[in-house]
Order: sequence, then structure tokens, then C-alpha cells
Amino acid sequence: MATQAQAKEKPGKTHQLAGKLMQGADMILQVLADEGVDTIFGYSGGAILPTYDAIFKYNEARPKEEQIQLVVPANEQGAGFMAAGYSRASGKVGVCIVTSGPGATNSVTPVRDSMADSVPMVVITGQVARAAIGTDAFQEAPIFNIMSACAKHVFLVKDEDELEATIRSAFDIARSGRPGPVVIDIPKDVQQHVGTFKGEGLLEFRGFDQRKIARETRKLSKKNVKDFFRILGGSSRPLIYAGGGIINSNASEALREFSNTFGIPAVTTLMGIGSIDTTSRLSMHMLGMHGTAYANYAVEDCDFLIAIGSRFDDRVAGNVAEFAPNTKNIAHIDIDAAEINKVVGVTWSHNADAGRTLRELLEAGADFKKDFTHWVDHLQELKKRHCLNFNRESDLIQPQEVLEELNKITKGDAIISTGVGQHQMWAAQYIDFHRPRSFLTSGSMGTMGFGLPAAIGAQFAYPDKLVIDVDGDGSIRMNIGEMETVTTYGLPVKILLLNNLGDGMVRQWQTLMFDERYSGTDKSLHKKNFVKAAKADGYEFARRVTDRKDLKETLVEFTAFDGPAFLEVMVDPYALVMPMVGPGKGYKDMVVGDYMTHRGTPSTEPSGVQDPSAF
Repeated sequence: MATQAQAKEKPGKTHQLAGKLMQGADMILQVLADEGVDTIFGYSGGAILPTYDAIFKYNEARPKEEQIQLVVPANEQGAGFMAAGYSRASGKVGVCIVTSGPGATNSVTPVRDSMADSVPMVVITGQVARAAIGTDAFQEAPIFNIMSACAKHVFLVKDEDELEATIRSAFDIARSGRPGPVVIDIPKDVQQHVGTFKGEGLLEFRGFDQRKIARETRKLSKKNVKDFFRILGGSSRPLIYAGGGIINSNASEALREFSNTFGIPAVTTLMGIGSIDTTSRLSMHMLGMHGTAYANYAVEDCDFLIAIGSRFDDRVAGNVAEFAPNTKNIAHIDIDAAEINKVVGVTWSHNADAGRTLRELLEAGADFKKDFTHWVDHLQELKKRHCLNFNRESDLIQPQEVLEELNKITKGDAIISTGVGQHQMWAAQYIDFHRPRSFLTSGSMGTMGFGLPAAIGAQFAYPDKLVIDVDGDGSIRMNIGEMETVTTYGLPVKILLLNNLGDGMVRQWQTLMFDERYSGTDKSLHKKNFVKAAKADGYEFARRVTDRKDLKETLVEFTAFDGPAFLEVMVDPYALVMPMVGPGKGYKDMVVGDYMTHRGTPSTEPSGVQDPSAF
């Protein structure tokens, strides 16, 4: 706990406000400003009022360009996801400030979601005065206990003299190593206490500090480098398996250079989408449960798998024993030592920052020469023969065709957020992404209601970019109050709602595994008129498409609209996300559906395609 730690000084220039008497709440705001915070997402309440008052005073004393913008959502979960969306899009630490009790407990889901996807965020929660803690005071909740199971670290500030250093340390912890959310629970009387502002100092955590220094200084040994290139030299079918760690560590540029320099193709996880340009010849797109068939076939065929910033989770390696069956070697680069050998045994590993490690390998491998053209050609043939497809003859609008048309408009340049469900997987499959941090989605937690507030956070991070929330009727209901937040702040966020009148992904599982018993997933009897709801919230562009002939033109108008826009497209309620690797199954059991080509027997495949040992 913070009260057991000693403050340590950070060498550098003396802060211009050092020595000034301040209220604790004013110290909080000053440290946030020092950390580069320009936007706060949050909802006020009694226990956090001193800090909200400090925000007002801070901004009142400064010109507009120096103020910290306060964004007030419909509820605290929305605030948390906005901060997460801001962080995911920008790479900065997102900040959320809420009150005690229900305000703090409403923030648990975005905190856990950010922890699961390694998103740096600082959540400041108000708490009842220290003397009232443990008395079941009004709006009291044991946030330290609750959040400890969900966050990277939690502070309960009981010593007012440690407040300033605690805020600063929270940012350091949130962004260092494997990023994650840090929660600071601050009693009201600590916010009101008047003390001397130091302008510097972090809390001291000996083990954490030692590990941090080790991570920041650890380099590849000569033996490790030699072993890596020995394995790569002996490989004829190497494949990069890139995860969200690439994006979190800003290593996309290094990964692309590594892939292009050595001619090694790459698959990505859902969270790794954008780390490699999806239109690149070396991109095999997403692997796993709903990955492309050709990505999964690439994993089956490779003989050397290079995992970077990825963790072999169950949506990728559902059947660990059958995962990548032809690999002779697996390498793993990850900032988190706990992930290495956790699920899959590896033959080569390095526990360090992905970007730095890739640059070291590039430098060390300057003279390495091996031609993998035949392997890349093989994968291009797989791409051609086993490409994504869907029912193009249906009378009903197919959700895939909506996103295919959207992709023709955005051309890989938009920031896309999603809710969770079928629409999430279709967006991952059918939309291109040229850059990292342009696909924002709840991966590990799979939190419905994520898409809209995340899009709002991303739009605040990038006011001039096209930001589109691709959502589902079930998912958007979870945080539908945030539709008004978009118009309140005049944000040009675009909401594309694929309405299939139900919880599509759950219904898909019920179709395939529960004999079509649609328990709790049918929303055809619900009365929500989303277009009227959007108009009521002030959307000047609010339309519904039910006829295919209107789709293309309406999508163009929707994306080009100058301001908030809402478009609902009624889609086939029984469209399935394909391919699909069932839970606990291997890639050999992948189902591709009726509109894609499954890999056949050697006699039905072109020469050299079925049997990778042919080259």
C-alpha cells in the first residue's frame, strides 16, 4: 500500500510551483497537467467534489489552449471506456475521475477490460473521509479490495503527504512494462487537506523499481542472437504471430521493418490488427477462432513460429496440443515474463520490450540472407483459394457486405471501434487497417457496450479523424446513453448499427451447438426504434437502410456527413461468422461454412499448395 512506501526524488529541474501551499485536489490537477493530461472523462459526486472544483479553478485560471477538457458521460462505465478508447487510439494514459460507492463500482468493468487488454489508464475515485471508512457511510464501497483483483495496482491514499507522489507513481506504473490500469482511491478529506506542493517525487517500490530497470536495460545476448538466426536459417516456413503487445509498445514500425527485411509473413491476433498493414503482401490477417482460413492454414503449415507480444490465449490456441503442428521451433518475445512458457513451450525466448528487441535483431541480422519467396508464394495461393466470402445471392442484406462497402469508402484510414459480438468479428475480417491504434475493440473481456464510448474517447484524441463505431443492436443498448454524449460535445462520431434483432454471436453458438434453442437471444419483440432515439438525442443524420439498393449511397452520405451521424442497417439475422474454430478444437476442425473453400485433399489442391514440404 502507498502508506508503506517512501517517496523518492526524481532528479531534474525544480518545478515552478514547488513550495506552494495547495489543497490536495489542486495537487491532483497539477500532477495530471505535468503528466500531459489534456482530457479527463468522469462523473461527479459528493466524495470527489473537491477535485471537480479543482478542475474548474484550474481551467478558469488558464487560456483555452492550456485547459484540461472535462468530458461528462451518461454513466461511469462510459467514462472508463472513453478513457480507454482515448488511450488505445493515442497511446497516452487515459484518465477517468469518478465519485465513491456506485460511481467507483460502475468503473470496475472498464478497469478489468483495460487490464485484460493491457491498456494504460489512471482511474481516480473519491472515497468517504478517512474517519468514516469502514462505517458503511453514505456511498462508501471497499474500492481497494474490489479493484485489487481487477487492476494492475490500487492505491488507497491515507497519508495526505503521499498524495502528490502517488498520482505521479500511478502514471509511471500504468505505462511501464506491460501497461495496465491503476486505481487511486482518495478520501474526501485528503482532497481537502492543505499541504506543500513538491513538484517531484515518486513512491518507492523496491521490487517494482528493480524489475523496471531490468526490463529497460535488458538486451539480447550474443548467444541468444546466434541461436535465433540459427533457427531462422534452418527454417523454410517462418511465420510471425503478432499480438496486442506490438501496438501497446509502439513497436509496429519495427515489426514491419523486421517482416519486410527478412521476408517473413505475419498473422495477427484480434488485438494485433493494424500492427502489420492488412493490405501488405506479407499480411495473412487474423488467426484464431474467427480468423481467416488462410491465416490458420499458415499456422498449420509453418515450421518456425515467432510470437511477439502475444500470449497463445484460448481464442488462438483452443487446442494447445494441436496448435501449429508442423512447427519445429517456437520463439517468444514478450515484456511479461509470466507469459513465456505459460501456455505453449518455446525453444527460444526473450523477456523485453518488443520494439527494442526487434531493432536489436535487425541490427544483428544485417548480414543474414535467406530467401523465403516460395513460402510467401504458397501463402498467396492460400489467400486466393481460401479467401473470405459470404452469401452474395441472398435477398437479405448481409452484414459482411455492409462492411465490405464501408471498407471501399474508408480505404483503411478510419479509426474503427466495435461493440462485442458478430459485428466485431466481421469488422476485424472485412475492414482494412493501414496503421496501428486504428482498430479499437474489447478483446480478452469481450465487453458489450465498449464500442460507442471508446469511439468517443478516440474522437477526443483525434478530433479531425474519421471515427466509426461499428456496433450491434444488443451491444449498443448496454451504453446507449452515450449517444447523447456524442451530440452534447458536437463530435463527428459515426455510429453504424448492424441490427440483426438479437444477440448474434450467442445465437450463432445456439444454432451450432444447442440445437437452435434461442434462449434469451431473440430481440425481435423489443420495441426500440433506434433511429427515433438518435433523433431524440440530436442527430441530424439518423437513417435506417432496409433495401440493398440504398446501401452504397447511404454509406457514402453517412461517412461524409459533417457532424454526428447514425445509420442503422437491417441485416440477415441468421448470418454466421465464418470461419469458425469451435471452442477447444484445433485448426484442422475449422468450419468455413457454405461460401468459402475448405482445404481439400492433396489430389484436389494445386501442386505445392497442400503439402508445404514441397518447397
